[in-house]
Amino acid sequence: QVQLVESGGGLVQPGGSLGLSCAASGFTFSTYDMRWYRQRSGKERELVAVISVVGSPNYVDAVKGRFTISRDNAKNTVYLQMNSLKAEDTAVYYCHARVRGLGYWGQGTQVTVSS
Repeated sequence: QVQLVESGGGLVQPGGSLGLSCAASGFTFSTYDMRWYRQRSGKERELVAVISVVGSPNYVDAVKGRFTISRDNAKNTVYLQMNSLKAEDTAVYYCHARVRGLGYWGQGTQVTVSS
């Protein structure tokens, strides 16, 4: 079955960096776009970044120039490198894949940006 497992969250100071990973299994990873979402406290889950099967990235305006999404098809893993973090980046970050018409989520990883 499809599984997505995020890792790499934690506590970081404003201006710092953090890298997230999402290990995928149960589907042909290289043939699907992959997405990172986040959910801030009291708010709806929102798209952060998407990477296509050929590695083309797209970002929401709030993270452009600070976040980088990438993928390693040999490792079935998608990454999110987050730099110049701000307090408003504090959220639970989720990996997402839509496989054969169904959406799948990881369990999420908490990122807290605070001094």
